[in-house]
Amino acid sequence: MRTTNPALNASVFAKARGGAGEVMTLNGTVNKTFALLLILSVSAVWVWNKLLQPAATVVFNEPGTTQSAAQNIAPFMMVGVFGGFIIAMVTIFKKEWAPVSAPLYALFEGLFLGGFSALMELSYPGIVMQAVALTFGTLFALLLAYKSGMIKVTDNFRLGIIAATGGIALVYFMSLILGLFKINMPFIFSSGPIGIGFSLFVVVIAAMNLVLDFDFIEQGVAQGVPKYMEWYAAFGLMVTLVWLYLEILRLLSKLRDRR
Repeated sequence: MRTTNPALNASVFAKARGGAGEVMTLNGTVNKTFALLLILSVSAVWVWNKLLQPAATVVFNEPGTTQSAAQNIAPFMMVGVFGGFIIAMVTIFKKEWAPVSAPLYALFEGLFLGGFSALMELSYPGIVMQAVALTFGTLFALLLAYKSGMIKVTDNFRLGIIAATGGIALVYFMSLILGLFKINMPFIFSSGPIGIGFSLFVVVIAAMNLVLDFDFIEQGVAQGVPKYMEWYAAFGLMVTLVWLYLEILRLLSKLRDRR
């Protein structure tokens, strides 16, 4: 079994098999996932409130205040980005540390998402609630479809999602490299039809990665891997959810720009 999520690849559960003691369960993984979501939400709300305080809403409407607000929360976002990346790498290579590192990842990721979401809310009022609703709506709809058998994870399905995700990663990497030389990739990051179509495609692929994650977690439970893998599996699912949320935000912002 393979998944495009770097945290949940084929070798992870294979290497974890054979441990003594309690084993991974589906309920335990669900509980850990909710715990990580709670930590991320608390962290995000804390940064959000530092930016969007009621007393400052009038000031934010003045020209240039969005840039000033970004400068005020930039340190939190930077800590979140780099801290989250480092913790994610540690978790992937030291999965037995997941009971500690996964909550730390959620904490750092919340710092970034809280700041980024607040900035998006300043530019596009109401967009964050829409993105959150669509993210969790997609999660539960796909979970229901997966459990009911409407979506089956076949080898061809898995291969297609892997190829598409790899292609998206390559496009983003090229965009990052070109950006260092102040070269912007045309069309796909604009609010034109091609840009909106690209974002819609990426959202669909991110959502399909959730299905692969559901399947892989189910396989891990069936194989009886050690209990700490509940935290690791929850961490892997969080990685996909964060990606999906950010891509939905990107798509909604492009649609707003078209108005």
